Amino acid sequence: PRDDSRKGSRAMSLRIIFAGTPAFAVPCLRAAARYNEVVAVYTQPDRPAGRGRALTPSPVKLEALQRGIEVLQPETLKKQVSRDALRALEPDIMIVVAYGLILPQRILDIPNYGCWNVHASLLPRWLGAAPIQRAIEAGDTDTGVCLMRMEKGLDTGPVLLSQSLAIGEHETGGQLHDRLAELGAQVLADGLGLLRAGIVPAARPQPEDGVTYAHKLDKHEAKLDWSQPAAALANKVRAFNPWPVAEAELAGERVRIHGAVAIETAHGTTPGTVLAAGRNGIDIACGDGALRIRSLQREGGKVITAADFLNARRDLVSA
Repeated sequence: PRDDSRKGSRAMSLRIIFAGTPAFAVPCLRAAARYNEVVAVYTQPDRPAGRGRALTPSPVKLEALQRGIEVLQPETLKKQVSRDALRALEPDIMIVVAYGLILPQRILDIPNYGCWNVHASLLPRWLGAAPIQRAIEAGDTDTGVCLMRMEKGLDTGPVLLSQSLAIGEHETGGQLHDRLAELGAQVLADGLGLLRAGIVPAARPQPEDGVTYAHKLDKHEAKLDWSQPAAALANKVRAFNPWPVAEAELAGERVRIHGAVAIETAHGTTPGTVLAAGRNGIDIACGDGALRIRSLQREGGKVITAADFLNARRDLVSA
């Protein structure tokens, strides 16, 4: 690290390598660059996206290019040439946020202060790829962010700093994603601030109890099973918004459900039956209770309210 005088105080400006790919990592990149020198950004290679399947740079790459930071996009970090290139950058620390590649131990050992990871859960709950969505799907009422010192295992390293927040009753996966991205940047900034002041945050080993895994989302999970409890389906609708978006059969029509709430009601009716339909929504019988659909999407259409859907499906409107 080098000395850097600001407002009369002396602090170290760290040489940082940042590794990240999706939009979630962008606020952390900004936080890392605020008072430090980000000497390079590692991100996933450009991937096909959109209807034209054109090669598209990651959000982190776009942010790095805008800041004039060198961007590296290796397919793997397991080769000697990758290790040599990273070592030549002489990093004090490497910050990893949703990068998408496994870092071998030989990579973890290169930076002076090791590699830090920002993870969107309160470890050891929800290790793995989709902690934000799995927390909502499971009905958790709170979550948070951990700043962790990386080890060879998957999200198993000791926690340096953490911050919790409450999950809103109707909060979607996309909304919680954005809040946790900003909270992650704040926690990272706190950790780097300590390090710049010469203080290495104390590492706390993760508890052995309470380990859960947040497996990667798959589109096949999006199909709702009306025999399940309404509360579980409502959580799934929230968790899978904006991707992959819950799907269901509604009165013989395949729709995507963007907004819904669970209704406590005893119906004694076959799951999947429309119980009521009107201005407040469309109530569907579930294994326990009913799911009130508030916004949905017909095939090839845009997201509309339940009331607008019923304008085209007058046969469903309750008397």
